[in-house]
Amino acid sequence: MQKTRREFLKALGVAGLAALASRLEARADTPAAPKPNIIFILTDDQGWGDAKRFGHPYLKTPNIDRLADSGTWFKQFYVANPVCSPSRTAFMTGHYPARHGVHQHFATHAENRRRGMPDWLDPDVTTVCDLLKSAGYATAHFGKWHLGGGAGAPTPDAYGSDVSRTVNSAGPGWPQEETDPYFRAHSTDLIVDEAIAFMKERREKPFYVNVWTLVPHALLKPTPEELAVYADLKVNPEDFPAWMRSYVAAAKDPAQQMKVFCAAVTGLDKAIGRLLDFLDESGLAKDTVVFFSSDNGPEDYHIGNAANAGMGSPGVMRARKRSLYEGGVRTPLLVRWPGRVKAGRVDETSVLASVDFLPTVCGIVGIDAGKLQCDGEDVGDILTGTSRPRRKPIFWEWRGGVAGDHAYLPPRLAVREGKWKLYVDFDGSGRQLYDVVADASQEHDMAKDNADLVNRLAGEVLAWKKTLPP
Repeated sequence: MQKTRREFLKALGVAGLAALASRLEARADTPAAPKPNIIFILTDDQGWGDAKRFGHPYLKTPNIDRLADSGTWFKQFYVANPVCSPSRTAFMTGHYPARHGVHQHFATHAENRRRGMPDWLDPDVTTVCDLLKSAGYATAHFGKWHLGGGAGAPTPDAYGSDVSRTVNSAGPGWPQEETDPYFRAHSTDLIVDEAIAFMKERREKPFYVNVWTLVPHALLKPTPEELAVYADLKVNPEDFPAWMRSYVAAAKDPAQQMKVFCAAVTGLDKAIGRLLDFLDESGLAKDTVVFFSSDNGPEDYHIGNAANAGMGSPGVMRARKRSLYEGGVRTPLLVRWPGRVKAGRVDETSVLASVDFLPTVCGIVGIDAGKLQCDGEDVGDILTGTSRPRRKPIFWEWRGGVAGDHAYLPPRLAVREGKWKLYVDFDGSGRQLYDVVADASQEHDMAKDNADLVNRLAGEVLAWKKTLPP
């Protein structure tokens, strides 16, 4: 049974925290190492292929590329769900979102009830912000929240953030959201401004900051200056891998849609550059771990308001947002930690997941997260260069549909173990099996040739499903 936030913090206790700090810092033979600062940049609907460094043929992303050059790119990283709110729940809690009844994005209270969901993430659940705050960190959350809103919703401080300014929440936001026609284009700069101000004010203690952007989620409306960067862009579907190639070719106006998308991402990239510049110029970079990822795969232009946001790329992978196929749940992960995480490295083999984020961050700062019964594992050794298979399989459940191509809709449950990813419906039917190392585009279903493996993996994921709340 999952421990609640109150139960865990009570069990740990002030005395326990003091003892933990003493064990970590009071070693007779070596001086205590300072706890690193941590920044988590989470973009919104950015696909696995949506940066120049990730193979996009048109995007100009010098700062995301710079982050990759100064850190490690993990190419087999998975989020816990193909849409926003459940994906973010996993990052914050270390649990599969279905354990908290979060199956799709939080919407109106009536829509949440229709989906069998609560109206917000239970504020009594222990979060990464709770844990780091208890360990002496200053904590903040700036940008998108989407872990619950509307009448009665808790604000981000109820989940462990000392300071916050957010959208899609009940907390304080930006007045420009109502008055600036280019608010979304300016939003990443506003988020970065808040993060920089917070870091300047809180330098007397280590800090943890969520920098969760609104871009490239729809609606996209880049400024004229951002659009000018791509004024001469010519789009050829043949510049993309197969799934994306046919998708671009079927767009209503590929060139114009791609210009808007690329302009928005480059605007996002520029703001990230200001954040990285601040870390360098302030001397904080050497003591700061930066994580960079996206909450799910790229949007689909068949969604009514997403003609432009729907031009993101999943790279070679099949499907997009709202799908358990690779393109919906495999997203980029960059990690920079000077002196600890190797610069310029590309890790092709390690399999990491968003449910690993909380236990890994706890491991970095010296917190024992074992009492939380996380669904993920501490992969700090992998981040710093150890090559090993993961110890736990990764599970998914998806109760929604897809937009557009029905070739993007697999069965409702999935499990990744080793090189294999199996899909199965709730009743055990519809089994599909892919070697996603050799076949990331998932074009070759190998279920018929591997009956024993299929039966074993299907049994595992169906057993996992039974552990979830009804």
